[in-house]
Amino acid sequence: MKSPPQPSVAEKLPRLRLRVTAAAENYIRSGHPWVFADSVREQNRDGTSGELAVIYDRQDKFLAAGLFDPDSPIRVRVLHAGKPLALDAAWWAAQLDAAARRRDGLFDARTTGYRLINGESDGWPGLALDRYSQTFVLKLYTAAWLPGLDGIATLIRERLQPERIVLRLSRNIQRAAEHFGRGRRDGEILCGPAVTEAVVFLENGIRFEADVLRGQKTGFFLDQRENRREVGELARGREVLNAFSFSGGFSLSAARGGAKSATDLDLSPHALAAAQRNFQLNSTDPAVAGCRHECVQADAFEWLAGGDTRKYGFVVLDPPSLAKREAERAGAIRAYARLAGDGIRRLTRDGLMLAGSCSAHVSAEEFFSAVRQAAGNSGRRFVELKTTRHAPDHPATFKEADYLKGIFLKFS
Repeated sequence: MKSPPQPSVAEKLPRLRLRVTAAAENYIRSGHPWVFADSVREQNRDGTSGELAVIYDRQDKFLAAGLFDPDSPIRVRVLHAGKPLALDAAWWAAQLDAAARRRDGLFDARTTGYRLINGESDGWPGLALDRYSQTFVLKLYTAAWLPGLDGIATLIRERLQPERIVLRLSRNIQRAAEHFGRGRRDGEILCGPAVTEAVVFLENGIRFEADVLRGQKTGFFLDQRENRREVGELARGREVLNAFSFSGGFSLSAARGGAKSATDLDLSPHALAAAQRNFQLNSTDPAVAGCRHECVQADAFEWLAGGDTRKYGFVVLDPPSLAKREAERAGAIRAYARLAGDGIRRLTRDGLMLAGSCSAHVSAEEFFSAVRQAAGNSGRRFVELKTTRHAPDHPATFKEADYLKGIFLKFS
């Protein structure tokens, strides 16, 4: 694979050359993978989506090269910075091999669902590749990858040999994808057979289904794997409430770990139906079969704050992002504190709680402080067991990629 192929018009034009602000130069040199539109101070011509842009510094020396996106506030997603080199077929193959090597030794045969490429943090800005057994899901977050999509799929197929590759598109680029070339669509099969039944994979020996065609993210929340494993190790003999349960990952991990009961709480009937199917997939496991599973369809915020008086030995709070932009950060911090307080009120004596956040605009310290404050305000004695961050297959190498955090507490 060469650098992502460009529309024919771009091939007849001189190389797209940019100069950026002094501050942007410093960010690039420090390893930041984004160049914002307002940082571009000079451009030799208009660029097309997916074109390779070369950035030069104030001394007219090569600084970086990346994918150009004229329709995004992130105008260039950096592929390489430092000394100039050819982004040829060998370079692209090496990039993919390097990402795969970072996962070497992380998983055994009991885990066949994990992330192979985590965007910018693996050198593939705006692109993620997840594995669900032999089905790979390629998720694009920028239209800049569309011109090179066939080459990328070919490279993945040749180097990693999946049974099939499914294309998933971020909502903000779906319209652009429809109008690009012959058109691209979310859920398209790039290679391999059609998806005619649920794609099933293993996580720590537990069977889960992934909705690779229409599900959130790429079909499952793989980033919470380590926290689910931790819940399973702590849940024995406990009644577990899994708020914002989605497809029941935490509940099933708790059941496998010996929980007495597991309650999935979610507003979506589709999510709860998926949780029931996941429990059924593991019904031959004695621990799962012995765990009482129930589903509650309700708004988790309202239900937790409501009048139901049932208490649980383990409460898991894993809401969707509460701050999708910086302006929502302060409100999200307050919401995390309220949510933690409501969760604590549901705990029995010696109860455990896992509180999680996937809001990149709320820092780890802000989130942990909010939960600790709620714990302190509860009037109950508590012990902080541990805090967790990104799983090893979801590295975060720059601030904007640093979103996942969890905190485990035990209350007297």
